[in-house]
Amino acid sequence: MTRLLIIGPPGSGKGTQAQRLSAHLEIVPVSTGDIFRMNVLEQTVLGTEAQRHMDNGDLVPDHLTNDMVRQRLAMPDVEDGFLLDGYPRTLAQVEALDGMLASSGLRLDAVLELSVSDEQVVQRLLARADDRSDDNEEVIRHRLDLYHEQTNAVVSEYAERGLLTTVDGLGPVNDITDRTMTALAMTSIASTR
Repeated sequence: MTRLLIIGPPGSGKGTQAQRLSAHLEIVPVSTGDIFRMNVLEQTVLGTEAQRHMDNGDLVPDHLTNDMVRQRLAMPDVEDGFLLDGYPRTLAQVEALDGMLASSGLRLDAVLELSVSDEQVVQRLLARADDRSDDNEEVIRHRLDLYHEQTNAVVSEYAERGLLTTVDGLGPVNDITDRTMTALAMTSIASTR
């Protein structure tokens, strides 16, 4: 069983890398964005409450996010491993995830951080702005500020635990995947596969 987390700013390519890594490692990708969309689409109680926050342009509160992730990680398809994408984003979520995993006698094996500078993220997201109405420079910089405000402490926490591996997120997608797989091979994951 392999349990991973991939973290990086919006536009870092973590969604793409999460799909590639999960396929290579034969584990389930678990994206909080997908979990939110599924709960909203199915009009679950959690989804309805989350939708209210999203409609106001607010972040979904930790307790709602934690409950949705808890439900998702209790599903049978993740028993043989998973790769979390987009969660945890706050220290409170780190603590909640620790509790979820500990209740099953589990823990994270590794945390991969895709490193991309803010200027590179802005350029990437502006380049795809035709596809998304929310990608203008002001909105992108605000999203980056929120990311740093929330997530720097999470990155530091996992670094202190010795779980963090940082990978250069620049270059062709295949090169980033190769660097990520090489980085994973140097962690405890290599001995579990």
